[in-house]
Amino acid sequence: MATQLPSPPKVGMVSLGCPKALVDSERILTKLRSDGYGLSPDFDGADVVLVNTCGFLDSAKEESLEAIGEAIAENGRVIVTGCMGNEAALIRDRFPDVLAISGPQQYEEVVHAVHDAAPMPPSPYVNLVPETGLKLTPRHYSYLKISEGCNHRCAFCIIPSIRGDLVSRRPDAVLREAEKLVAAGTKELLVISQDTSAYGVDLRHAEWPWKGEEVRAHMTDLARELGKLGAWVRLHYVYPYPHVDQVIPLMADGLITPYLDIPFQHASPQVLKAMKRPANEAKVLERIAKWRAICPDITIRSTFITGFPGETEEDFQYLLDWLDEAQLDRVGAFRFEPVEGARANALPDPVAEEVKEERYARLMEKCAAISAAKLQAKIGSTQKVIIDLVDEDGGATGRSQADAPEIDGEVHLRDTSGLEPGDIVSVTIEDADAHDLFGVPVTAT
Repeated sequence: MATQLPSPPKVGMVSLGCPKALVDSERILTKLRSDGYGLSPDFDGADVVLVNTCGFLDSAKEESLEAIGEAIAENGRVIVTGCMGNEAALIRDRFPDVLAISGPQQYEEVVHAVHDAAPMPPSPYVNLVPETGLKLTPRHYSYLKISEGCNHRCAFCIIPSIRGDLVSRRPDAVLREAEKLVAAGTKELLVISQDTSAYGVDLRHAEWPWKGEEVRAHMTDLARELGKLGAWVRLHYVYPYPHVDQVIPLMADGLITPYLDIPFQHASPQVLKAMKRPANEAKVLERIAKWRAICPDITIRSTFITGFPGETEEDFQYLLDWLDEAQLDRVGAFRFEPVEGARANALPDPVAEEVKEERYARLMEKCAAISAAKLQAKIGSTQKVIIDLVDEDGGATGRSQADAPEIDGEVHLRDTSGLEPGDIVSVTIEDADAHDLFGVPVTAT
């Protein structure tokens, strides 16, 4: 009679913050799964709960603390990691029963803490782990982290003090991971880092062998090689350095997705100087015009901060006028929020909260009007759409190449019989609103 092996301990995960933190969570879960641990979708079934925190803004820290509190209340056995792990004293003071605390990228410390909190039984039942690791995103798209840390010292940001200076991955390692993801069903690779344009600077843009050739540790070379894998390749967190111009022809040739996520943060020279933003002297509007001349289908997404200390009404109007000319496709905005440890906190002339709110509303109204006009212009066109969700009533939700998951718009489809998540279809656009498109599939590809 076969001996029944004891069930392995199960781990629950709460992952907060940006996609970079999501990748950290996936790496941790992949290692734990390879060690034989099971995964629990809820607090009740977990032997221990991991909370991967965000510490970028005070509001994000409060969300992290609330998540820790909920996990303790619901489960009681909680391990904390991530960006807020650098503030262990604050976490301990509020939640003394937390089992262990570690900072960002400290994967081994997290795994050791889980082993201590929920040891594997003497004869564990070990499940095989997919070569690509475990994912928290749908099968058809994957975040691909190419570096850690950042060399910039923007006045409002504490990321370098949390995650350190830039550390790039070797290009062959990145490409090997991407190749495995595509082989496993990934149709869209979302390239992420703190500063994608700076990729390889710390490696002196050295070359590594790949598929019988040499590939530089450089954004352009990496994008070109990723484009050969056959998936959509979407570039996020791109600073507008001069060499960014080199990736636009790759978009025009269809090698990578015609999409750039550039966090401009503001347009006023005075505010950019106070923010200590890199590349703030670049003639951005001229370059955007050149990019569109080379690749008319390019989508440019950005984020902006309203109410930065010292921002005057003239500065804000400068930003609105700049947006009128730039005609960015997708825009997100944040009201300035002091973050403990950020140099911006000491700047003079803070902006009143009601003024921040009023400017934020005006900015979003402006950007919604620009977006609505751009989407209206797509009515009657045919767009490639990747399917994210299919409902039982014959409808589906997807995204065009102009839309990144979670942060941009969607394409809502009718008459989608036979489609599945991950399918890429040609869609005739029938209608639009300020953020989304509506259409019907033509043919599946």
